[in-house]
Amino acid sequence: MKQSLKRALFAVALVFGLFLMVGCGNQQASSKQATTVKDGTYVGTSKGEGGTLKVAVTIKGKKITDVKTVETHETAGLGIEASEQLREAIVAHNSVNVDAVSGASKSSEGYLTAVKNAVKKSGAPLSLFMSKKKIALSKGLAKTDYTYDVVVIGGGGGGLAAAVTAAENGATVGLLEKQPNVGGNTAVSGGEFNVPGSDIQKRKGIKDSKALFISDTLKGGDNIADPALVTTLANNANSAYEWLKTDVNVRFHKDELLQFGGVSVPRAVVPVGGTGAEIVNKLQKKAKKLGVKIYTSTKATALTTASGKVTGVTATNTGKPVTFHATKGVVDAAGGFAANVAMRVKYNPKYDATYKTTAVAGATGDGIVMAQKIGAQLVDMKQIQTYPTSNPETGIISYVADARFSGAILVNQAGKRFVNESGRRDDISNAIMAQKGHYAYLVWGQEIEKLSKTTTTYKKEFNGLKSSNLLAETNNVKSLADAFDIDATTLSNTVKTFNGYVKAKKDPDFQKSAAFTSIAKGPYYIEKVAPSTHHTMGGIKINTNAQAIDTKGQVIPGLYAAGEVTGGIHGTNRLGGNAICDIIVFGRIAGAQVTKD
Repeated sequence: MKQSLKRALFAVALVFGLFLMVGCGNQQASSKQATTVKDGTYVGTSKGEGGTLKVAVTIKGKKITDVKTVETHETAGLGIEASEQLREAIVAHNSVNVDAVSGASKSSEGYLTAVKNAVKKSGAPLSLFMSKKKIALSKGLAKTDYTYDVVVIGGGGGGLAAAVTAAENGATVGLLEKQPNVGGNTAVSGGEFNVPGSDIQKRKGIKDSKALFISDTLKGGDNIADPALVTTLANNANSAYEWLKTDVNVRFHKDELLQFGGVSVPRAVVPVGGTGAEIVNKLQKKAKKLGVKIYTSTKATALTTASGKVTGVTATNTGKPVTFHATKGVVDAAGGFAANVAMRVKYNPKYDATYKTTAVAGATGDGIVMAQKIGAQLVDMKQIQTYPTSNPETGIISYVADARFSGAILVNQAGKRFVNESGRRDDISNAIMAQKGHYAYLVWGQEIEKLSKTTTTYKKEFNGLKSSNLLAETNNVKSLADAFDIDATTLSNTVKTFNGYVKAKKDPDFQKSAAFTSIAKGPYYIEKVAPSTHHTMGGIKINTNAQAIDTKGQVIPGLYAAGEVTGGIHGTNRLGGNAICDIIVFGRIAGAQVTKD
C-alpha cells in the first residue's frame, strides 16, 4: 500500500517535473525567438505635419545603424531638421524613446512613429530599442552668464538680418532662439520680397516706383499704418534686396516676379526654391562666418533694465535660467502671435480655435509681452491676417495653391465662384469663411500651370496633397467635379463662363483685376483650401530707426525691434510680399542703429 502510494506520488512528481521542463523550454524558446532580430533595412510609414512620411531603418546586430528618410513633405528649416536631430539621437543611443523636438512636435511624432513601424516589421519587439530613460536632445549650456555687445531675440529673418548687420559693424552678437532651429516664420514663408524698381522689373519693362509702393501699402492696410514707417520701408527695399543678393549670397530667380493681391504691378522677387528657406540658410551661414553665437532651444523670458535702459535678457535653456548681458542694446525680433490662440482671442475674439495657423509653433508673442512689461507701447493689436489658401487639415500654407496668382479660380461646394481671386487676403479669407463648411476649391488647368509651375516646383507638397485626397488631377472638368462631389454641370458652366470673361478681358461678376488666364486645357487640377491665421500686424511701436517707443511716446534706451513683433507698418492687412521686405529692411536698421547708439 505504502509502495503503491510512493509509486503514485513519484509518477505525479515526474509528470510535474516534465511539465515544468517543457514549460521552461517553451519560455526559453519564446524568449529566444522574441529577441532574434534579422539584419536588414525595413521601411515604416506614418503621417507627419505635411503629409505622408516614410523612413528606411537599417538594423545590424540588434542595433539601429541608420535611418534614412525615403519620403517627406515636412518644411525645410523645421520639420526636416527636426527629423535629422531625431535620427542622430536614435542611432547614437539605439533607442526610439526620444524627446520630440520642441516646436516641431507633429513632425517629431510622425517621424518617431514611422521609425517604430519600421522596427516592428523586423519582427523584433519594440522594447529591444526602448531605453528606460527618454533621450533628451539638448545637453544645456556650459555657463549661466554671457556678455555681448548686442543680444538679438529671435532667429527668424528679422533677427538674423539684425545680427548679421550688427556683426558687420564690428559688434559681438549673441542670438537667442527658443526653437531648436533658426528660421521662424521666414522659413515656412514663400520668401517673396516686394521691391519697387528692382533689376528684374527693369529687365521686364515694368514701371514701378517707391511712391506707388507706399500708396499700395497704405491703401492695402486701410490707411491706418504709420506713413513714416511705410516710407522707410519703400526707401530701403531695393538696397535690402541687393544686400541679400551680393553680401549674403541669397539666390533669386532672375526672370520671375509675382503680383500679390492689392499690389498694382508685379513687384515680388522670388528666392530659388520658392520658399524662405533660401534666405534663412544664407543668413545663418553669414552670421556664423561673422562670429555670431546662435543659442537655440533658448527661450527669452524677460528684458533686464538698469537706470531706465535695457541692458540684457534673462532666458531659460533646458529648464535652467541663463542671463545674457548686452552692453550696447537688445534687438527684439521674436515674431508675432498667430500661433497663440489665447492671445489672438484676447485682442480679436474672431480668431479663435476655429482657425488653424500657417505660423510656426514658436509664434506666441513672447517678445511683445516682454516689451510691454517694461513699458513699451503696443499698436494695432487687433489686426490679425489670415492666409486664404492653406491646407484645411494642417493649416500649413499651400505653395501649390500659388497657382491663384497666375489665374486659378476659387469655387465653393456648389461649384460657383464667389470672390475676386486677385483681391486682398482678408477679403478672400472672409469670403471663404462665409461659404458652407468654411472651405473652397482652387481650380486651374495647363495654361495656368505653365505660368505658375506650382505642381513641379512644389512636387513634394503636390504629391502629399494628392495622397491626402486634398487635390485631384484629371483630364476633364467633369472628373474634376466628381473628385470632390461637386455638381459637374455647375462647375463646367462656371469654368466656361470664366473663360468667356478672360476672352473679353472683363469680369463683371467679381471684377478680377489680375492674372486673367483661361482654364481650357487639361490636365486640370482642383485643390481644397481654407483660411489659416497667418500674420499679426500689431506689436511694439517703433520709430524709423527701429527704436522701441514707450507708452509716453519716448524712446526706450537700449531696445530695438524689427519684424512681426512690431506694429504700425501694415495697418489692417499686410500685402503679400511685404513681410520679407519688412523684416530685412527693419532688421538691418535695428542692427545698424544698436551699434551706433
